[in-house]
Amino acid sequence: MAQATIRENMMDNDANLPRDFEALRALILERREQFPKRLAQVAAYALSNPDEIAFGTAASIAQTADVQPSTLIRFAQHLGFDGFTSLQAVFRERLRERQISYEERLSALRGGTLGLSKNRAILDGFLTAASHSIDTISRQVEEDVLERAVDILAKAETIYLVARRRSYPITAYMAYAFGKLKVRNQLVESTSGIDPEILSFAGPRDAAIAISFSPYASATIEHAALLAAREVPVIAITDSAFSPLAQSAKVWFEAAEGDFSGFRSLSGTMALAMALTVSVAERRRS
Repeated sequence: MAQATIRENMMDNDANLPRDFEALRALILERREQFPKRLAQVAAYALSNPDEIAFGTAASIAQTADVQPSTLIRFAQHLGFDGFTSLQAVFRERLRERQISYEERLSALRGGTLGLSKNRAILDGFLTAASHSIDTISRQVEEDVLERAVDILAKAETIYLVARRRSYPITAYMAYAFGKLKVRNQLVESTSGIDPEILSFAGPRDAAIAISFSPYASATIEHAALLAAREVPVIAITDSAFSPLAQSAKVWFEAAEGDFSGFRSLSGTMALAMALTVSVAERRRS
């Protein structure tokens, strides 16, 4: 009788396990406050690097995530899986929707096995990654979140734009577009070394857009926290709910870009940024 009960409980647990990546992602986000420190570290890495989870071994993933292999097993079991291999299967299933697999792209890059030149293979690889990024971000952005962000930015007297490293081109283009659209903005950049002085002018009647992806730019995280402390509403674009940037944000968007051979594009993020820019201008005009 006891054995039958155990079997029934195991069947119930199996039935409740997420079978696709979106369901798994939702479960991780739902439980993010319950994770111990190391498991939270694995969760953040998994959501930011799903391809690495799909293709790596437990040893290689643990090394790049800076945890012990046993932590990966504990993370999987915390979510209800019997082991890391079962969890990894969900990440691998996610990749089957792609038109060209990771291995095929690498083969094309190395030797043109798809009948393409190496240069054409590289171009197609990046175009595929960009297309995947755009599709993913399109699914992830919720309409009510977009409306709240536009509403906050449209009411702001000045919009402060904060980013570093590979995220900087996005805010640079937003500054250009806002200028053309007659929306007052301030691009916060470190060339002159007076970022703190520039940020000191920001107040509750302003707003900020902060963008950063793993590994997060420390200056962007610090500036966003400073602005939030000054009661400036921060709209963040980042790659995970576990991002430190999300903690300072009034509204945040998840933009997890696809990659090709380790290089991540900015295609989806740029589309989101321009949508925000033009929507704010349209809201002000009306």
